[in-house]
Amino acid sequence: MFALLAGLVLAGSIELALTVPASAQSFTYNPRPPKPPPRPVNNDGRMTVQAVEVDYDYNNQRVSAVGNVQMFYNGTSVEADKVIYDQKTKRLHAEGNIRLTDAEGKVTYANIMDLSDDYRDGFVDSLRVDTADDTRMAATRADRSAGNYTVFENGVYTACAPCKDNPKKPPLWQVKGARIIHDQTDKMLYFENARLEFFGVPMAYLPYFSTPDPTVKRKTGFLMPGFSSNSTYGYAIETPFYWAIAPDYDATFNPRFTTRQGVLFQGEFRQRLINGSYQIRAYGINQLDPGAFAGQPGDRDFRGGIDTKGQFALNDKWVWGWDGVLLSDYYFFSDYRLAQYRDPLGSFLSLPTEAISQLYLTGVGNRSFFDARTIYYLSFSGSQDKVPVIHPVIDYNNVINHPILGGEVSYKTNFTSLSRTTAAFDPITTLANTNGLCLTASADPLARLPSQCLLRGMPGTYTRLTAEAQWRRSYTDPIGQIWTPFAIMRADAIDASISNQPGVSNFLPVGDTQAVRLMPTVGLEYRYPFINVQPWGTTTIEPIAQIIARPNETYAGRLPNEDAQSMVFDASNLFAVDKFSGYDRVEGGGRANVGVQATTQFDRGGSVNVLFGQSYQLFGLNSFAVADATNTALNSGLQNTRSDYVARVNYSPNRTYTFSVRSRIDEATLNVNRFEAEGRASFDRWSVSMMYGNYAAQPELGYLTRREGLLGSASIKLASNWVVSGAARWDLEANKLNQYIIGAGYVDDCFVLAANYVTSYTYSAGTTPPVLNHAFMVQIGLRTIANTSSSAGSSGIQ
Repeated sequence: MFALLAGLVLAGSIELALTVPASAQSFTYNPRPPKPPPRPVNNDGRMTVQAVEVDYDYNNQRVSAVGNVQMFYNGTSVEADKVIYDQKTKRLHAEGNIRLTDAEGKVTYANIMDLSDDYRDGFVDSLRVDTADDTRMAATRADRSAGNYTVFENGVYTACAPCKDNPKKPPLWQVKGARIIHDQTDKMLYFENARLEFFGVPMAYLPYFSTPDPTVKRKTGFLMPGFSSNSTYGYAIETPFYWAIAPDYDATFNPRFTTRQGVLFQGEFRQRLINGSYQIRAYGINQLDPGAFAGQPGDRDFRGGIDTKGQFALNDKWVWGWDGVLLSDYYFFSDYRLAQYRDPLGSFLSLPTEAISQLYLTGVGNRSFFDARTIYYLSFSGSQDKVPVIHPVIDYNNVINHPILGGEVSYKTNFTSLSRTTAAFDPITTLANTNGLCLTASADPLARLPSQCLLRGMPGTYTRLTAEAQWRRSYTDPIGQIWTPFAIMRADAIDASISNQPGVSNFLPVGDTQAVRLMPTVGLEYRYPFINVQPWGTTTIEPIAQIIARPNETYAGRLPNEDAQSMVFDASNLFAVDKFSGYDRVEGGGRANVGVQATTQFDRGGSVNVLFGQSYQLFGLNSFAVADATNTALNSGLQNTRSDYVARVNYSPNRTYTFSVRSRIDEATLNVNRFEAEGRASFDRWSVSMMYGNYAAQPELGYLTRREGLLGSASIKLASNWVVSGAARWDLEANKLNQYIIGAGYVDDCFVLAANYVTSYTYSAGTTPPVLNHAFMVQIGLRTIANTSSSAGSSGIQ
């Protein structure tokens, strides 16, 4: 509330723009039901009058209507106890229970009304106006002149609906002014000697302020200020100025005045064209106290950056666009909470580790997809030379519309070309981590060996072209068995030029390497569903078997692996023909995947789905047992001839509850190597979710100990407009609550008040562990008047 009052006092003699174009708020106003379309406007110039008594005075050219009067003229209707229209003076005089509705849906209530027939001039006593945008104004008297200016004496303005039980009760908030002037040409409301009231209690005094009227969606002017604080730049206030330059483009200037570092200048330009839009943001500050960032990249006088994005449609199937970021130093965004760091709520689990600059072209057909992009990753950790430049990556997938040999044929291609300046190593042992054996500068004889490190990224240039075609057809025999034969042909052409940097030759052959890799695959999938129908529901039990024959993976472990470093074996990919996540590795050898799936659908609602299975290496080389530069698939559960068991149970008793359990169990010892249990519940007023994870050590991947934790979130609607939410992640092995967020908010159709306390991580260069940050954010909004937020943060608090 203090942030709101301070913002309103600062806005006391400035113009407030209606729209906040640049930053999305965490809460939005409750939606209103859609309004019926307005009736067609009758502009034939004829006046229609209905009343209990109508008197035509032909001598004085005056029409008087008394009793339940209804008058319609040029799309406007007037209802009153008595209406007199003087044709000589062209004045309309109405008395008693007046209701005037214009063609745009605005409704005016009054006791006495005297207007010209074109409503350009006149006065209204005891006025109340309800607009189509659900805003309301009232005044003891309103005078209208020149068809443009309306002056409300002792006016009241609010965007809140009246209380249903007691309409005379003051709304949640309202602004009272000795005079409120409405300029319809400029679409502005000017308040003189105004005060802001909550539930009828004055909370702030404003000698003068102005705001666009509710019909305006874009208006030049100052936006509500924002407040923040941080140990490195002190206290800060932002005073945004929005410039509606033209209907298709605008600009926002958003200087941040800090007590310790001076003025951070920010600006944004946006333009919408006929086939797309783009925006450009620029930042810059000449720091007064660079020493506040001593030892960090921010210890410099000038800091700044530019980020931009745009997207344009070539036609209904093709779009192209870009994202771009350029910074003076990689800590700039995080130090001043800019761009992706602007909203701490969006970074509960992890803050971004890099900014993406890219140029892309995407096309979507009926059964095809094309995507091409070049990507430059700007590292937020300072290891820019270890981050690849993608130039480019191209994907194309297509499914042929007509069958071939009775089956479906599809094909896909991928072209990837990238380069990296310096090798990226990761330690996988305590010795390597503590002694820095995987740092490029280490001279230790044990440095950068496969037993101590992983080569996450090779130095040099790597190019690969992959093409794959697949044929698949399903048969159902007379007894209900489903047979699905398939055939796949894949080819890879690879060219690698690997720099001979220290330690790289321990993982990959350095110099130029060209390779062609072929992987023909044939297989058969078998399913035999058994259906049992009972009075209480239907159960389907479905044995599934898959047999795959193919040659060994050529060059296994001897080629760079850039896009297939993630390997999680569970029930979701048990029946995947190739279980690697990317193209740089390809599964080879003969394999059988076997499992059984059971599904029960209860007649009274709810269902249970269970899947249990195992994978077997039948012949040839087991690709998952071959170590590559990143040890992908080692410790995955597939490295042995008989894989770990995988299981999954999903249970949904109704729409309220969902439960899921996923597990991977060691085939030899029956120890649980991977276990996840998740539950969700959603009611009218509250929702909750909880996930438990338990993961065995994977020493060859650098996870030396078992990991165990809980991740939970909840949201409770305490009352019709009050919401409390929270989330937390608890490391059970360390017995430490390492991330959490707590928030509460009041939201209705005209007012927002929310507060959130958030923890998140900031990453540093080298092997320094991430630093836990704490942030507090407050958001306040008055619909049609202002939105503002304030935040405070600190870092390094453990």
